Amino acid sequence: MSNDQRKIALVTGGSRGLGKNMALALAEKGLDVIFTYHHNAQDAQDVAAAIANTGRKAATLQLNVGDVKSFDDFSSRLHAALRQLGADKIDYLVNNAGIGIHVPFTDTTEAQFDELMDIHLKGTFFFTQKMLPLMADGGGIINLSSGLARFSIPGYSAYGAMKGAIETLTRYMAKELGARGIRANVVAPGPIETDFGGGAVRDNKEMNGFLAGQTALGRVGQANDIGSVVAFLCSDESKWVNAQRIEASGGIFL
Repeated sequence: MSNDQRKIALVTGGSRGLGKNMALALAEKGLDVIFTYHHNAQDAQDVAAAIANTGRKAATLQLNVGDVKSFDDFSSRLHAALRQLGADKIDYLVNNAGIGIHVPFTDTTEAQFDELMDIHLKGTFFFTQKMLPLMADGGGIINLSSGLARFSIPGYSAYGAMKGAIETLTRYMAKELGARGIRANVVAPGPIETDFGGGAVRDNKEMNGFLAGQTALGRVGQANDIGSVVAFLCSDESKWVNAQRIEASGGIFL
């Protein structure tokens, strides 16, 4: 990809898990990548080094997506990072950063609900809004949902509700940003073997086996099952895909 065709993706939560794989898959697709991390700067630097090894450029920025008041400062830092990459706009925004809280509906506290809402819904809403002036026309937004917005597993009522809201929000983004040629889509992973939610899917053999048994392809997901889907949506190959929910779950609970 020549410099005049060079595209830049911004990925939130790109230092580990699914976000790390997304960042690497985007670089392999030929994009330069700016990604955020919350706490672990060293992990972020390791991912940036891996991206550099692909021949693409990378930059890391600290961000707490649950702190809306920090977004103005982040915009300034993003603008500086773009200048360092020789650009002034991002082409794609991947709203990936998030946490999982597993607790029964009857025991969910207001604090737990608010934390999930601040990060997954309020954060995504206002962070995307804040990024729009720094987004190029003709680009795209990828929001992360979950299979838990389609099927119900006890203990994820608040998390699943936030992801259901994200799916509705994405359709509104697609409708209202279409005049700028900006597409908005949802990627909804099924159960994945990462450290998300304390690594339960990865480390609990009984849970892993049950979920694999409910999946048409006979296993739970790996991080690299998701990154390539996001990379596809951050390319001209998907230029006519808009306002869609793409579930990448191997066919679970069909």
